[in-house]
Amino acid sequence: MALDDANWFTEVCDEGGTAFSLRIRERLHEEQSDYQHIAIYETETFGRLMVIDGFIMLSDRDNFLYHEMMSHPALYTHPAPRRVLIIGGGDCGTLREVLKHPEVERADQVEIDERVTRLAEEYFPTLTEANDDERAGLHFADGIEWVRRSEDNSIDVIIVDSTDPIGPAEGLFDVPFYKECARALTSGGIFVQQSESPLYHTRLLGEIHNGLRDAGFLDVLSLHFPQPVYPSGWWSATMARTDDLIGEPREDDIRDRPFTTQYYNYGTHMGALAAPEFFYRSLQGG
Repeated sequence: MALDDANWFTEVCDEGGTAFSLRIRERLHEEQSDYQHIAIYETETFGRLMVIDGFIMLSDRDNFLYHEMMSHPALYTHPAPRRVLIIGGGDCGTLREVLKHPEVERADQVEIDERVTRLAEEYFPTLTEANDDERAGLHFADGIEWVRRSEDNSIDVIIVDSTDPIGPAEGLFDVPFYKECARALTSGGIFVQQSESPLYHTRLLGEIHNGLRDAGFLDVLSLHFPQPVYPSGWWSATMARTDDLIGEPREDDIRDRPFTTQYYNYGTHMGALAAPEFFYRSLQGG
């Protein structure tokens, strides 16, 4: 949505019958890339704001919730994550969190739109501070094709940090893509994907769970966490494993982690695994 006369940016969520607004001080940048419309704003209370095709992608104030929960639960669930692939994630916040783990030897990020990353480097420099890490690989290409060309059993953790399942990201929510991810993962490998709002997008979450199981993943569960700037303020990431149950995270390693977080810890990890009754019923077709 465009700014109104009172300088409010409003994102309307039709399926939820709601809207979320932030008061804007100024528009810092706006462009049409080869793939999407990108705008950067300075807000009054949430810092800088990135908007893609009218949908809020991140703000300075609360992006840590999303980036920490997209990365640390999966990496602390895997017994020894050395090779990580991030599909999307153009703002590089998830890449930064992944590279806080000293055991990670290589993290490749495959983002289709280079302009997202270049604008993040300019307007959100704290998110991109790990881009020069020697373990990081930045690739501007089609993530679906990248996974298809990956060798069997070559990746320990795949993180799908995508936009909503429309436009360039639509194919990232399909069974053929999930099958390629399952093939590329090592034994014990973990897949995790941003999976929208449990309150507003319950049907989509059911399709994600079913699609992952149809693709050969043995165990699938969703993590729940707050995200104020996204529709409903309640967001999720769905995690899956092919060859065993997902299992417990590495509690001692979480408690002794050699880096600071703002949201993630052992308690928030375990709490994120809890889900309300309506969610369980929806997954069972009820």
